[in-house]
Amino acid sequence: MKLKYFKYWTFTALMGIGMASCENFLDRPTEDNYNESNFYQNSEQCIQGVNYLYNSPWYDFQRGFISVGEVMSGNVYAGSSPYLNFTVNGTDNDLVNMSYSLWAAIGHANTVYNRLKTASATQQVINQCMGECLTWKAMAYFYLVRSFGAVPIVHDNTADLNSGSYNTKFKVEKADVYEYIIMTLEKAIELLPGKSELGRIDQYSAKGLLAKVYLTKSGVSGTRNADDLAKAAQYAKDVIDNSGRNLLANYSDVFRLANNKNEECLISWHWSAGRDPWTQQNTLQSDLAMVGFDEFGDCWGGYKGISVDLQDAFGISALESPDSRSDIDTRRQATMMMAGDVYSYFWQDKGGFDYLKFIYDGEYGKGGPAGELQTPTGANFVKHLYGNNNDHILGLGVSAGNMYSGLATHILRLSDVYLVYAEAKMGVASSTSDASALAAYNAVRSRAIPNTTPKTTITWEDVWKERRLELACEGDRWYDYVRLSYYESQRAINELTNQRRDVYYGISDVYKSYFESGSWAVSTDVRYNPDAKAPNVTISSFTLPFPTEDVVFNPNLMKDPIHVDVRSEYSY
Repeated sequence: MKLKYFKYWTFTALMGIGMASCENFLDRPTEDNYNESNFYQNSEQCIQGVNYLYNSPWYDFQRGFISVGEVMSGNVYAGSSPYLNFTVNGTDNDLVNMSYSLWAAIGHANTVYNRLKTASATQQVINQCMGECLTWKAMAYFYLVRSFGAVPIVHDNTADLNSGSYNTKFKVEKADVYEYIIMTLEKAIELLPGKSELGRIDQYSAKGLLAKVYLTKSGVSGTRNADDLAKAAQYAKDVIDNSGRNLLANYSDVFRLANNKNEECLISWHWSAGRDPWTQQNTLQSDLAMVGFDEFGDCWGGYKGISVDLQDAFGISALESPDSRSDIDTRRQATMMMAGDVYSYFWQDKGGFDYLKFIYDGEYGKGGPAGELQTPTGANFVKHLYGNNNDHILGLGVSAGNMYSGLATHILRLSDVYLVYAEAKMGVASSTSDASALAAYNAVRSRAIPNTTPKTTITWEDVWKERRLELACEGDRWYDYVRLSYYESQRAINELTNQRRDVYYGISDVYKSYFESGSWAVSTDVRYNPDAKAPNVTISSFTLPFPTEDVVFNPNLMKDPIHVDVRSEYSY
């Protein structure tokens, strides 16, 4: 946490919110008609002043969101990425940007929260905006503690600047960081309305996040804490029973542009379709889509692939013919593109997007992969893609462009809360037949697999797997391994070590032959890499290194963490 970032937080949180947006929900003031001293003068300005917390501070986390959440967890193959083989160091660009983005989110939230204390607006609106600030702050700390372990607490960055303590802060023990997150969310819940407009954080958004925090914290001491699990279940159940929210009927609809703001999504990054200023936009399609997927020349993610191991988890294989594979889980096609897949919601002006035709038909896929499957795993990304510009206009009414879209990134969904409840209700047992836990689990599973027989008993393993399938490629899976490592580290290590994280040989030839002839032929030369090496996973793998610059700036980051009674030390 370098000095320039502390200064940046304070300055930009007050003065840098002059950005244009294409959605009323994200309207922001223009730079030329206000300054900090004359802003926050009414309710509308207070809402505008907090809107940018839904995107800009998080922009530089987008790549780390995938690299850490999905590549490290074994859901995504990314070639020689250090996240794939657990060799990340403190100079890695994605790591550095991720860290600075999370600290910036905290700094911005702190500064806007404090400025709102003297705002001229209705108390109801001030409370709502302050609650949103605290929820975003808690979310940033939740990512930090699960990524880096013990971290410093920056309760008020302006106060730390004034005291000169910004470069001497010590890390705080993980358990205390979790308690600080809980304290922050409790205050947010007190301030937030019971229900807000779709897309905005409300009381149940914070309660859903608090449930997940308690579930994660429950193992931090080395054994699972029954009281924390009970709290997780309590808050999750409150959301399930009282929020008025429901799962969308069709899983893939959650991730479409037209549903950027929907009742299932409790907390989302809401991006704007533009580059002025840079940081307001979603750029994930550029990093994850095959070359030529849109018309802006900005897609280079085709060589990343959905891992063989995640395919295994779905019970399917790229080596199976699409005419015969057991493909009953609707989440599979909504998560990964494979041979035989056609998408009605991509390339709508062309009658839909045909995966193999795009790769192997030079006219249809003009500017695309030119006859060569880019990913060596046989499966490409679907989530975080919006399609072509026509799809973007149909979904949002505005154009996308080079490295920008307005597709929302959902980071806490109701289905996640359902599964948090099912696991927390199980407590320290290995299985449960509790009716409410079964109802939550089966609601998630039955949406994904229509007509499936509801389970009458669920195990911890059932929920563990369901979380992977439900939330795959949503930046979450690695953090499940982190929380498992708190109390059962060898189990987490063994599972990661035994994953199929490598590639298939010859899969492009199989796909091409199938496209051209309609027949599926897999020779003995087509196989999973027989020389694939297991990653070197140790207990230290579950804690990322601090950026090297931060350690140089503050050597105390290399010292043992300290205990802080956060309830006594800090208050809101």
